[in-house]
Amino acid sequence: MAGDAFLDVIGSRYAPVRVPAPRRAAPNGAWVGRAVEAFAPTVAVLLALVLVAVSGLSRRSGVPDILEPYAYGYFIDRYPLFVFALIYGVVRIVAACAAPGSGAPVRRTVFALAGVVVLGLAGLYPTIGGLILRGGYATGGMAFLTGQPLWIAYALGAAVPAMMLGGIIGLTVIAANRSLRPRWRRVGWGALSFLCLWFGAAMIGLAHQVGFGPWPARAMTGHEAGVAVGLLLLAMAPHSLLVALRRRQAVA
Repeated sequence: MAGDAFLDVIGSRYAPVRVPAPRRAAPNGAWVGRAVEAFAPTVAVLLALVLVAVSGLSRRSGVPDILEPYAYGYFIDRYPLFVFALIYGVVRIVAACAAPGSGAPVRRTVFALAGVVVLGLAGLYPTIGGLILRGGYATGGMAFLTGQPLWIAYALGAAVPAMMLGGIIGLTVIAANRSLRPRWRRVGWGALSFLCLWFGAAMIGLAHQVGFGPWPARAMTGHEAGVAVGLLLLAMAPHSLLVALRRRQAVA
């Protein structure tokens, strides 16, 4: 018995130590795919802005009758950069649904198309701005009329478009390409996404205050295009970086 105990002690002392296997690094292709998913919407918005500026597109270019409700009106004059926010949302949906995930190809395609249609209706029906800008304008206007300071009213008004845009994008991506099992972690990421989009909506609404001109009443000048690029980058950067961080953790 004593010999057996002695052997047990010796065996436990000199037993080989198991070293955990190192975590495999993600392939380079995976990192490239995550970067494309995170920053493709920003690149698409900037390309669209450059195309508009270079082509001189404006109301003076001649607008077909069917497009007149979207080229004229209060909201396109007051919030001209909202058009590029819609582009950001559409490309964000497409990029997220095309990225690796749990969704089958048919499921991704169906919900991606549905999300793009819903976002288009929310942002363009009955005219430019749709329910997204009208909801924000009504909320901010009522807050100001009830005696709230202007900055609080503006913040409340910016929160509504951020909530609607983020809600459409988030629900579409979950339905198309994520596990349908509820997770508390999604609530935290959703809250952070809302804060980033809220900041972006507030920045976009300040276009005229920082020197952006009367486009689309006339063609966009080089200076106005530069102002728009800076403002859009500032508005889109937090959300794009958050998406990149989240996908990086998913890969690690």
